[in-house]
Order: sequence, then structure tokens, then C-alpha cells
Amino acid sequence: MVTTVADLQETVIKKWPFSMKAVGLEANIIREILKISSRPGLINFAGGLPAPELFPETDLKLATNRAFDKWGPAMLQYSITAGVTELREAIAKRMSRHVHMNFTADIIQITSGSQQGLDLIGRAFLNPGDYVLTERPTYLGALQAFNLVGAKYCTARLEDDGINIEEAEEQIKKYNPKLLYLVPNFQNPAGLTTSGEKREAIVELAKKYQIPIIDDNPYGELRYSGERQPSFKEIGGNAVIQLGTFSKIVAPGFRIGFIAACPEVMQTIERVKQSTDLHSNAFSQYILLEYIESGRLDDYHIPLLCEEYGKRRDTMIEMMEQEFPREVTFTRPEGGLFLWVTLPEKVSVSDMLNPAVEAGVAFVPGKPFYPHGDNDRHLRLNFCNASHEKIREGIKRLAKVFKDAL
Repeated sequence: MVTTVADLQETVIKKWPFSMKAVGLEANIIREILKISSRPGLINFAGGLPAPELFPETDLKLATNRAFDKWGPAMLQYSITAGVTELREAIAKRMSRHVHMNFTADIIQITSGSQQGLDLIGRAFLNPGDYVLTERPTYLGALQAFNLVGAKYCTARLEDDGINIEEAEEQIKKYNPKLLYLVPNFQNPAGLTTSGEKREAIVELAKKYQIPIIDDNPYGELRYSGERQPSFKEIGGNAVIQLGTFSKIVAPGFRIGFIAACPEVMQTIERVKQSTDLHSNAFSQYILLEYIESGRLDDYHIPLLCEEYGKRRDTMIEMMEQEFPREVTFTRPEGGLFLWVTLPEKVSVSDMLNPAVEAGVAFVPGKPFYPHGDNDRHLRLNFCNASHEKIREGIKRLAKVFKDAL
């Protein structure tokens, strides 16, 4: 028998000592589902994708030319770990718009998307076996980031107006979590918004037990109805670490997000960031800076997104009211990208994914959004990425899958 080079390489690789943490990581089901999104005729409600036809391509081309004229070689050179100073100043100014606080650049750390922000926070605060308190359900990407450092989870039920406060305090007393992780605005996956009253109560709880609040806020500027709630940062100040991103309001391909925290926390975050990638993409940072300073993001683009995404949300809700079986319920988000569907007890949503794909529509089963994987009655739908026509057809297809299963 002839042994080929390929055989030898495969044998060597099988013996390489990957870390237990790396081997134990599970694939993100959303990324796996996106692999089938190119299937002809498939209507994809699965990913957290914004609508590509609404990307501000023309404005970004103009911003790129202005950035080269203004910054030249600086766009192509190494940058500082914290991020381009002028961009951090612009972000701090945007954060200050709706609050009676003057945020400054020294509280901002630029990250490669908010997902890296979660990774940096996890590595800065958590040791293996430390607990994180989350809503139930919670954002899958946060679980992936915290899993890599060996975190454990205690959870409190997510209600229509946010996390159950009494249950959260019981979990704090029992497990002594190191972090309290929340998505208060149009929560991923449920689409729900934490009320102002509960935000105040959560801040008091965090201060009482000396637990940092991680306010993950990728969707806060995408509000289509209802009243704006005060951010955790403006209520809790230094007790809060806020995450933000430009992926949903500009373009995810930029991979530009940020962490906002007090300078004392930033010192540690910056060192962790430095050990990771030195700094985030400087080229994108300068283009984003010019786009923000042009005024087009705030004066034109975000209002455009809110108008169109609000209409798509309404179309999806209208179709679900018409087509879904009566036993199937769903949330009605005031903003963001997602809504949350609940099926009757004793129904496995995971078992419906393959029939749905065969019927030409994709969704994300809700089970991975539960830290302990103990609930399989829900699914998440993205209403922003598909056209009105595809939303109508996709909901019809999905309704048939539900009716067949029920």
C-alpha cells in the first residue's frame, strides 16, 4: 500500500493537540443555516442580515474619496489600539445627543464588530466556571463568546417588559454572577424592549450586588414605533459597559463596533484588545468617520432604514395574523430586526427546520438561545432582509409547515 503525502498530513493533523476549549466549541447554528441561503428559491428569515439594497453605497464611495483626500497614508498605516481618536470622539458625541451627559473619547474602545466586544469583555472579566446572569432567552453570539472562556450561566425569565427582576435577584444570591448581560432594546432573539421602570430596577440591583451590567445595544437606533427608553448607560453611568455597532445601521462588512465604559475599565479592555489584534481596521474607521461627519447617517440613512424596516415588520406581522394557526403566537417588536414565534407545548421547532427548508424558507430555531438548551418551542424570524413580496410568500410557506406539524 502506497502512503501519499495527503495521508501523512491527515495523520499528523489528527494528532495535533487542539485545546479543549476550541474542540468543545459548537458551531453557530445561524452561520450554519446561512450556508444554505444561496439555495435557489430559498427565502431566508434566518440570519441577522440587514437589507443589502439599503446599504449607503453612494455615500460611502464619496466618504472614501474624502477620507483619502483628508487622511491619506494614515488610512493605510497601523493605528492605536483604542481606535482612531477622531472616530471615538464622533461616537461619544453621538452617544451624548439624547442624554444630559457629555461622553468623551476616552470611554470608547473601537472593536471589530460588537461580537469582538463580547469576546474582550469575557476575557477581561471571566475565569473558567464564573457565572453570567442573562435573560432567558438571550443572544446566541454572547453565549459563544463567553463559552470560550469557560463561563457558566444563571438565567431569569424574559417578560414583555424585560427580565424578571425578582427571579434575577434570586439567581444573583444563589450563583454570585460576575456579569449581568442584557439586550434591552428590541432584544435578540425576542424583539422585546426593557421598560424604563425595569431599567432603573436593574441598575439598582447591579449596584447593590456590585455586578457590571453589559448593555448590548446593536439595534437601539432602529425604532419604528413606541417611545425611546433611557439607556442603561445614562441611568447607571460607570456601573454599565455598553456595546454598540455600525453593522446594522451602516454595513456589517465594515466590522466596526465599540465598547463604552469608564476609563479605569478601558485600561484593561485595551490591553486585552492589544493582545488580540493590535487594533481594528483603520481603513474602515476613517471612511466611517467621514460618513458620520457628512451628516448623511443621522439625517438621511437611519430615518430611511426606520421607515422601510418598519413597513417590512408590519407586512410580516400582517401575514402571520392571516396565515399562522391560532395556536401560534408571536411578538410585535417596536424596532430592531427580529420577532419571536412561540408554538404549542410538546412541539419541537428544531424538527421543523428541515421541512421548512424543503418548503423553501429558513428560520433559526430558538433552542440555542437558551443557555441550557432547555426550550424548543420557539423560533426567530428576521423581517428586515427580505422584500415585502418574499415576506408574504415566506410566511405562507412557513404557515403550511406549522399546519402540517400541528
